[in-house]
Amino acid sequence: MPKTEVILTHNIVGLGAESDQVKVAAGYARNYLFPQRMAIPLTMANKRQIESLRQRRAEREAHEFNTMSELAKGVAKLICIIKVKAGEDGKMFGSVTAGVIADELKHQFDITLDKRKIHLEHPIRALGDHEVELHLHAEVKGTLKVRVESLTPVVVPVPAVEPKKEEGREPRREKHSHTKRDTEGKKPEKAEAAEAKPKGEKPARTEKAEKVDKAPKAAKAHKAEEAEKPEKPAKGE
Repeated sequence: MPKTEVILTHNIVGLGAESDQVKVAAGYARNYLFPQRMAIPLTMANKRQIESLRQRRAEREAHEFNTMSELAKGVAKLICIIKVKAGEDGKMFGSVTAGVIADELKHQFDITLDKRKIHLEHPIRALGDHEVELHLHAEVKGTLKVRVESLTPVVVPVPAVEPKKEEGREPRREKHSHTKRDTEGKKPEKAEAAEAKPKGEKPARTEKAEKVDKAPKAAKAHKAEEAEKPEKPAKGE
């Protein structure tokens, strides 16, 4: 296939920038580059335009550098949220690619970014936050925070928490009823104390109560003694 030399008048990714002299297929130049005014034939007359093309290229690159630097600062503050389908265990159905991120940037923030500037070593296949590197310019790089969320709620199992045992304390004993025997056949303490006393035995009386009871008995005995004594004869008889 015959080749021809051309001078590029516009930046063409993968081919060159303004003022570059490149060789391309003759048919490609004739059918695309020349009609689109993206290149001109390499001739002595056209070489005079190279200097002006270089100046235009420098202005374009400076403008792109400033624009991409500002974009890198703005994108670093954003969180691009992408909703995906996932199972209840959080496993994604599919993956998030650079094209998906570029579409969401346009949809959410009205930022137009070539997906080739979004650098992913491999597609995102897990929920959560991810740092994505951006190659915005030859001298400008940035990062974008991408948060992948599930369209369906993810069920997170809650681990069972065992009750803490208090150190130095004995387990609390169950209180037994005073009227019923416990399961081991033991009787309550009050019931045992009541059975230990013999039936018919009266409780011991206090010393004060005994003195009070003896006082009327002593008075009666004294009166009886006085009645039994013989009467003394009257004087003069």
